[in-house]
Amino acid sequence: MKFFSQSFLYDDPWSIVSLAFFLRYPNPYAAHVLSCDVVSRTTTDTGSLLTTRLILKRGAMPRWAPQGIVSRAESWVIEESEVDPFGKTVCCRTRNLDHVKVMQVEESVIFKQFGDGQTLQTTEASIRSGFGWGLAKRIESHGLARFKANVQRSREGVSLILGLLRQSRLQPMTMTSAIDSPAFATIPAHTDATPEKRFGSDEKKTNDPGSAWSRLSSWMRPA
Repeated sequence: MKFFSQSFLYDDPWSIVSLAFFLRYPNPYAAHVLSCDVVSRTTTDTGSLLTTRLILKRGAMPRWAPQGIVSRAESWVIEESEVDPFGKTVCCRTRNLDHVKVMQVEESVIFKQFGDGQTLQTTEASIRSGFGWGLAKRIESHGLARFKANVQRSREGVSLILGLLRQSRLQPMTMTSAIDSPAFATIPAHTDATPEKRFGSDEKKTNDPGSAWSRLSSWMRPA
């Protein structure tokens, strides 16, 4: 079994980082994610939001893997999360539902308010394989390497969504309704004195081709 643990500090408030995390699909850094659907969403007596999502991901086995080791390239992943708006904490756990004999990946991600206007993300994971033929350790090492690369891309995807949230200047109620969560009811207002520009459906959000909005828009635009 292989283990992974890493922490990262965002220079953004917990409410916005948490929102970006839940809105991270689709993004150009997660092209392997084919779909993401909410299975259930409830609230607890203490005011926490519990959400279960089903995610379909596409992957590929290394060239050295035996032919036919898995029946298909797609894998279903279940994501179970809890948002505590009072403790300002998001706990999210994911695990794959199929191909578990070849490789089982269990991941835990926690977002906590940290310091003044910052958010600490802690990611932990375990990778294990029950495959025979003396390949278990090699499969686990391959899975760990892939997981490390995916963590970096996931962070880039969240950062891209954070940039979009800043540029679009969404209001608190709009962002709250995006995931139906009381955890995001308070979003810091913009303090600059420049009047906010309203964009029509035929106008671009920004003229900067290197901006987050331009990059995501060009990625989503049909060829």
